[in-house]
Amino acid sequence: MAGKGGSSGTSSAVSMLYDSGEEVDDGRSGFYGFMYGDPKPGNLLSFNIEDGFLEAFVRGNRTKFLNANDYTNLAVCDSLDDVKMHLAQTEYGDFLANEPSPLATTTIKDKCIEKFVNEFNYIRSNATEPLFTFLDYIRYGYMIDNVILVITGALHQRDTAELLERCHPLGMFRTIGSLTTCRSISELYKHVLVDTPIGPYILQCMSEQDFDPDEQNVEVIRNKLYKAYLEDFNRFCQYLGGATAELMSELLNFEADRRSITITLNSFGTELGKDDRATMYPSLGLLHPAGVIKLARADDAEQVREAVSHILSYRKLFLDIGPGTEKSLEDAFFEYEVELNRSAFDTQMGYALFYAYVKLKEQEIRNVVWVAECVSQGQKSKIHDAVIQIF
Repeated sequence: MAGKGGSSGTSSAVSMLYDSGEEVDDGRSGFYGFMYGDPKPGNLLSFNIEDGFLEAFVRGNRTKFLNANDYTNLAVCDSLDDVKMHLAQTEYGDFLANEPSPLATTTIKDKCIEKFVNEFNYIRSNATEPLFTFLDYIRYGYMIDNVILVITGALHQRDTAELLERCHPLGMFRTIGSLTTCRSISELYKHVLVDTPIGPYILQCMSEQDFDPDEQNVEVIRNKLYKAYLEDFNRFCQYLGGATAELMSELLNFEADRRSITITLNSFGTELGKDDRATMYPSLGLLHPAGVIKLARADDAEQVREAVSHILSYRKLFLDIGPGTEKSLEDAFFEYEVELNRSAFDTQMGYALFYAYVKLKEQEIRNVVWVAECVSQGQKSKIHDAVIQIF
């Protein structure tokens, strides 16, 4: 998965080759320089030749996001069939044309994801290195979620077909089906996980002893994998340099900080100790290192608020969810994430645009699903409460 014709999972495994700790002297140094010449995007002489078409394709898709008028029309729908009709008048087109009535919210969600995945796969199939590897890094997050879903299902002896159906299409890989045949975490570790594309992260951050068949520990595994993944993704972006390194640093810093804050809040009232909690914080972000030290010591939500208050943007987020508001911290994070990813469309000669496009499409799908849920439950007055305008 490192590149076209490459072996599965190579791009994570080779991170050690460019993370040597030494300063890179020129654009042709390191693993990618050896294989592909100058690997760094953002070169005025070569970017449009290698990546200009796909950048233009993604920028053109900016106009395809649902706008304020679209959401206004959706808010007056009386049924999911009305939602289908209004979506058909947007860039979504006839993606629900073959779906019989009555529609289900899950059907709309699945078809939205299918359309998005088809667009992503089109971009990936036309990408060359190092953009191809960058797009695979985006997929690794979905792979982690899929692996955790399968692990949880295996523990509860869930139906194999049901588990695979619930997996996100962007996180599918060749050996995922064999995960469902394992009946213990130890068996998963020994026979399958070390051979998956995210295997290097597993080997890096945990041993077989860490794979305890306990539901809480499954979430610990997820967080440790995400920690290794975000750190590796950040190293790769810094290696690429230029606009990619600059803007991706901002986007990945936010993702790391959001995970650190969420891990802390979710640990309250559980058996997870402070030392164990600290091992799951990514070693990047605006909160690293001073803020995460405070988070590791926090005992309640108020101390979490104090731990992040030295970062102006995070202080504002917590003020937005103060007394008298119905907005949750998760909603505030989603709004801030959209704001950050919008800015990627104002830059050029970098890959952050592709990452931002994926994140903004995720939010649009959440918007559509929320609208569909409100309509199906007769709660149209609440539609605008959780819809976040993309552009």
